Amino acid sequence: MRPQTCGKAGADLAARRIGWLVWGVPGALFALGAAWDAARPWLWVPALAVAGSACVLNARRCGRLHCYLTGPLFLLAAAATVLDGLGVVALGRQPILLALVVGTALAYGLECARGKYVGPRSGGQSHASRFP
Repeated sequence: MRPQTCGKAGADLAARRIGWLVWGVPGALFALGAAWDAARPWLWVPALAVAGSACVLNARRCGRLHCYLTGPLFLLAAAATVLDGLGVVALGRQPILLALVVGTALAYGLECARGKYVGPRSGGQSHASRFP
């Protein structure tokens, strides 16, 4: 059962100042890594791990719909970046970046269509009674 603050600024980390720290800083590091191939694994892995972990926590904490999708996506992208950086698989930057952009866009699109939060009605902000 979700806390009573579901869908309100108190539960949603994205609505709090810490959101800049757990998504803004990793986003900046991710962008820097996209432009700097030599440092990409060193920048992308921690950035994706922090952002993905924050999304998983946010999904559990308040039921933010896109976080149910982007959390695992970011964590998988971090693992793919590790494997690519170690030479275990030859993915390169483009497929990982494409998967992240498309996956994140789809997650936000679903959130626009279904509402920000899943679970019990959240102060009128959710159109879904549960995860689809």
